[in-house]
Amino acid sequence: MISSGDGIDGKTLFDLQSGLTYDDFILLPDHISFGVDEVDLATNFTREIRLNLPFVSSPMDTVTESDMAISMALLGGIGIVHYNNTIQEQVRHVERAKRFENGFITEPVVLGPENRVRDVDQIKAKYGFSSIPITEDGTRATKLIGIVTGRDTDFEPNRDLPLRDLMTRDPVTAPKGISLHEANEVLRRTKKGKLPIVDKAGRIVALVCRRDLVTNEEYPLASKDKLKRLRVGAALSTHDEDRDRLAELVRVGVDAVVIDSSQGDSIYQAEMIKYIKHRHPEVQVIAGNVVVERQCRNLVAAGADALRVGMGPGSICITQDTVAVGRPQASAVYYCAKAGREAGVPIIADGGIASAAHIAKALALGASTVMMGSLLAGTEESPGEYFYDNGRRFKRYRGMASPAAMRAGGAKRYFSEKDPIKVVQGVEGYVPDKGSLRTFLPYLAQCLRHGMQEIGCRTVADLHDALASARLRFERRSASAQREGGVHSLSGYSNPQVPGV
Repeated sequence: MISSGDGIDGKTLFDLQSGLTYDDFILLPDHISFGVDEVDLATNFTREIRLNLPFVSSPMDTVTESDMAISMALLGGIGIVHYNNTIQEQVRHVERAKRFENGFITEPVVLGPENRVRDVDQIKAKYGFSSIPITEDGTRATKLIGIVTGRDTDFEPNRDLPLRDLMTRDPVTAPKGISLHEANEVLRRTKKGKLPIVDKAGRIVALVCRRDLVTNEEYPLASKDKLKRLRVGAALSTHDEDRDRLAELVRVGVDAVVIDSSQGDSIYQAEMIKYIKHRHPEVQVIAGNVVVERQCRNLVAAGADALRVGMGPGSICITQDTVAVGRPQASAVYYCAKAGREAGVPIIADGGIASAAHIAKALALGASTVMMGSLLAGTEESPGEYFYDNGRRFKRYRGMASPAAMRAGGAKRYFSEKDPIKVVQGVEGYVPDKGSLRTFLPYLAQCLRHGMQEIGCRTVADLHDALASARLRFERRSASAQREGGVHSLSGYSNPQVPGV
């Protein structure tokens, strides 16, 4: 029996008709009858695509390109490649993710024999490695003639020495088409740290590293299609010219497309959904963005396979302040998830995710996955270069309606690329270095497992059932309660050793 001291159910919480954000409420604990390692985070991303982790990277030009998409899929989520680029550029990112084979570096950095040791230093500073294949002209278009490793360059006093004087000539190679297992055997037999993969003309097409094989031998949660290729999505607009973009994305095997509109309940999006489902029924369509139930019903009727929820909650979004339209994100997720559940369509909570706790709350309100922007923008895998400010390392992060992003093509998302006066609905900023996604994402997943254990739910489906049955209990948080829930009443404290913090 549930007493009045055991909180309120989701319906009661949101029937108060006061827009709520994730910080406005807390989840109440329940009985624990299983270990953290028994929590299963597998969930539906769309009607037909299932992920092992409920994590999606946002289609923003400072968040998701091929490196992010590859790592997201390897770790169990999925990345959505942005469209602030040419069709060819977006297709290249999607194709690189679809062709990626764990253990193979498919676009290795190369140098030429006339490059200097200091060029290796620059690569090491930028990428963190110093083993470089050497080709005839310093590009992958010519024959491999040698390799330079850290053992060759680390203690060389003359940093202007040409690499032809240091490189190992005629390195051990393997032919294109070799399997990862076979490549591993060659490395074991030859006791080499790097194995260039070459085509019949002797040109390098990939590189296998012993360290990668040892430390990342398997990714058991990897998101893969029926052909065992990594899953990847891509964004496109509702404009007719993006039908050509769609055709090229389908050609290289894109799994899902996100129709990227700030307000998704439009005749333009409905027509695009119907076009995609008619011409490319194998592709899953994510529609949105939406924040109220009637919007959801309209897009589901048009054929959407998932709904993207959120209008204005992102850290770099000023839509609500600029045009006075939107909805607090917790309320948006709850009501849209209710409509999605009735239609059997998964909900993606997009925006406002600033911590692992927000992920747990979004799923508890009915979302099947969360889409993250700022939380992933400072990782090594996000586009852009690091820079330092007051001794701390950052990466730039911008909204797709920021001035720079709109000049690059982001205005398509807001139906305003032809407007003589641009209405800015996003800002440009920067976020701290979060290290590698391959450390950060598993940390977020483990936080989520602990949260689900605390409320007695083994799976995301259990969590949604607990919400629907009113077993999941909530409580409103006052401003002072929110302060109490964080660090307080200390003269100082040490930051915990948390990935990305």
